[in-house]
Amino acid sequence: MSDLTFYFHPSPNPLKVALLLEELELDYDVKPVDTFKGEQHKPEFLALNPNAKLPVLVDGDATIFDSNAILLYLAEKHGKFLPQDPAVRAGVLSWHHFIATGLSPFSGQAVHFLKMCPEDIPYAKNRYEKEVARHYAVLDERLKTNAFIAGDTYSIADIGAWGWMNFAPYIFDDGLAQFPNVARLFDAISANPAAQRVEALKGRHEFKQDFDDETAKALFPQNF
Repeated sequence: MSDLTFYFHPSPNPLKVALLLEELELDYDVKPVDTFKGEQHKPEFLALNPNAKLPVLVDGDATIFDSNAILLYLAEKHGKFLPQDPAVRAGVLSWHHFIATGLSPFSGQAVHFLKMCPEDIPYAKNRYEKEVARHYAVLDERLKTNAFIAGDTYSIADIGAWGWMNFAPYIFDDGLAQFPNVARLFDAISANPAAQRVEALKGRHEFKQDFDDETAKALFPQNF
């Protein structure tokens, strides 16, 4: 039994935390939470995260929710993927928050309106798809002259972006093809043994795949 318990679903935000856990080579226990079945609304999970979202990490007496907070927590605690040099650290934090407040939420909204919304709302589809494209274009330009998002150092900015890069095909028919430098980074990270272990983790647990009325009510209870 590990001191770390990771509440997991194979969606973008838990995937980026899984990648960092694997990059750090930490021992952790996995607690699968099937959001398509509404398990995130159970009282025992709400006691960990009142916002009913994945992931959650329990580290001994500490409980951390929100994937971006977890990345910062783990990087700080273990002294990796968040450099100590103030100038380099400033860049990592800036790009980390660019992912956290821009690419991540816009990608989530794009997937929702393109794939899950019960109504066809062209304005919303255009708004969020174009904003995701704009964020990827910023990253693509950045990666023309940098090995990683924050510069020469592989960091939580790259790890956080990787979770959502996995879901680019849900937004763009050609995935990341129109952003070749982003695609290069995604492929490089995905080839890491840590990322391959995350792929294996996804396959060790069964999760509901069908998007039916039960799923809609579980993910969007405010609509019912």
